Amino acid sequence: MKKCFWAVLIAALAAAACATTPDNSTDKQVEEILSQMTLSEKIAVVHAQSKFSSPGVPRLGIPELWCDDGPHGVRPETLWDAWASAKWTNDSCTAYPSLTALAASWDRSLALAYGKSVGEEARYRKKNVLLGPGVNICRTPLCGRNFEYMGEDPLLAGEMAAEYIKGVQSNHVAACVKHFAVNNQEFERQGINVHVSERALREIYLPAFKKAVDAGVWSIMSAYNRFEGEYASHNKRLLKDILKEEWGFDGAVISDWGAVHDTDGAANGGLDLEYGTHTDGVSINTENAYDKYYLAEAYKQKILAGELPESELDDKVRRVLRLNLRTIAGGNHGSMCSPEHFALARKIGAEGITLLKNEGGVLPLRSDARKIVVLGENAIRPMVVGGSSSSLKTQHEISPLDGIRAAFPDAEVVYCRTWNSGQPTPGNYNYSQFDITETRSQEELLAEAMTAVEGADYVIFFGGINKNRYQDCEGQDRREYWIPGGQNTAIAALCEKRPDLIYVNISGTPVAMPFAGSVAAIVQAYYLGSETGNALADVLTGAVNPSGKLPFTFPVLLEDGPIKTERQYPGIQDENGRWQVYYDEGIFVGYRWYDSKGIEPLFPFGYGLSYTSFDYSDASVKVAGGKLKAAVTVRNSGAVDGAEVVQLYVSAPAAGEGPAYERPAQELKGFEKVYLAAGESRKVSIEVPLEDLGYYDEAAADFVTVKGQYTARIGSSSRDIRSEKSFTVR
Repeated sequence: MKKCFWAVLIAALAAAACATTPDNSTDKQVEEILSQMTLSEKIAVVHAQSKFSSPGVPRLGIPELWCDDGPHGVRPETLWDAWASAKWTNDSCTAYPSLTALAASWDRSLALAYGKSVGEEARYRKKNVLLGPGVNICRTPLCGRNFEYMGEDPLLAGEMAAEYIKGVQSNHVAACVKHFAVNNQEFERQGINVHVSERALREIYLPAFKKAVDAGVWSIMSAYNRFEGEYASHNKRLLKDILKEEWGFDGAVISDWGAVHDTDGAANGGLDLEYGTHTDGVSINTENAYDKYYLAEAYKQKILAGELPESELDDKVRRVLRLNLRTIAGGNHGSMCSPEHFALARKIGAEGITLLKNEGGVLPLRSDARKIVVLGENAIRPMVVGGSSSSLKTQHEISPLDGIRAAFPDAEVVYCRTWNSGQPTPGNYNYSQFDITETRSQEELLAEAMTAVEGADYVIFFGGINKNRYQDCEGQDRREYWIPGGQNTAIAALCEKRPDLIYVNISGTPVAMPFAGSVAAIVQAYYLGSETGNALADVLTGAVNPSGKLPFTFPVLLEDGPIKTERQYPGIQDENGRWQVYYDEGIFVGYRWYDSKGIEPLFPFGYGLSYTSFDYSDASVKVAGGKLKAAVTVRNSGAVDGAEVVQLYVSAPAAGEGPAYERPAQELKGFEKVYLAAGESRKVSIEVPLEDLGYYDEAAADFVTVKGQYTARIGSSSRDIRSEKSFTVR
């Protein structure tokens, strides 16, 4: 019954998204409005008037444009001039799972439903632009904003983002894909200069943005960092040459908050709308500075003096007007905190949760359990708050502990904190209502847990990291790959007493797990939003069969990865004290590195277990109609209904020599998620245009698909290949 309900709902959302996608019919109206605008009115619409809004053209009936931070939910209102909360009482939202959790579902239909649902909440709150999704690549596990993005592979990130965008914009709310481009670390983000080869740029860091443009995204946010020596917010090569001219993007480029640095650069470099100038985007603030923005009075005076052309301003105004008109169309008023939204958040969370180890079938939990011991600070710690721009005020947040208690109303559920990392970081809002102050020492906390686990049917440790500064948080990167707070010591001690311990890892990024060989089960939970506890209980009890697959690789040690030098990360300072970072690993990011170098990860990209089993048979590949066409029959050979993600990797022929052609051992080229009842079989087909098998030839300045024999590798993860088939591109 539940499966049918969701199938019908998602189909309806897909139809709605397709039915309400606007076309370019607004262009004539834009030109009519532009022809009537004064220079002062034009200047006004290309920069902010408050923290999150820019003025329209009141004389001509064009309303203000309001942005809201995303992408996991509609943030509470801030003051007009300051980052602080406006202290409204009616601005709570549904907190959806983090985008890493969505990516872990590998389910395009869920991405569409996610976008549609969060777009409804933005529409209800009268927001024009939802600042998300983020598609920056997980280049290092230490990046503080990995949890806001969609993993290490550009195909997975791009495919999921495209559906999210369609869902959001079906409500006439603009998605704003971010951060364009090569924004892969938070350390020194305001000015670090990125050096990356053209090939790596085109193959790894731009494709997800290109898919967003192809999906019709209405706005794009520029990044803080520099690229090729110029800030991304006035980077002509990125914003004009590639985004607008090569890709044909017709929307508006919005600056990240505080990412603009001079008038000439912003005017000529392709930026359309300036926000947050004279701030650092997080805490530093200057009130009533809007006329002093670089695209404000200074821009106007340069145009009047003939130093800058008004034609550039007109192009910006066209794009902002087009954005505004697209988002005020339609009669949908949206909805907020509805039962359907919370139910969808719960479903997305459960579909993303990834089972990494299940020794002896300790999971799912038996329904007749009489005593369950829940351990760890992360069982009670709020995860919706914190993290800076991702921080939300939700109507409720079900903790993992509350989820377990609700699932086992007749059992004794004992809780012990076990470790302590301190209060949530306040960020821009007051989170004093979440008081998890602890005065006991780590030794006292562990001693309590060691006693409590005696005689328990199950022991579940909720660990990992959180959204405090220097963990999963905007503005800073993680300082280490290890999980904090003495957790490793606690888990090791507990495993001596309870080798059947179940470890649930809460993080938005890979972490070290030196205890992986000692615990009985490992569950990767990401950040799951309002319905965290319920989604976790669904999977732990088997009410939902886990089907999540990792969107990034878990290395055993950070040193196993491709980043080997300081110049690669966090960067080095030049003779003028400016930070430079060099992407010397080129295209070998994530699994591309581990697979090509033969390094065994802790858990590979695309990996995830199930409570059932899936058999693959009758695999076939052929080239026809300019496409690679792969197919395989998948059978649920276990006793439990479940879903499998069929992944298609391709190995290129050994043609050419040297770094100009060097190819990874394999690359993800397609995937499909299939839901199968116990015993059910289904043929799964994946098609890939042959041009998508190419590499970027820097000499030709284009993608090239070489002739020769390729290998299609069909499997359940990047390291669990069930069938290999050769095919020839002629």
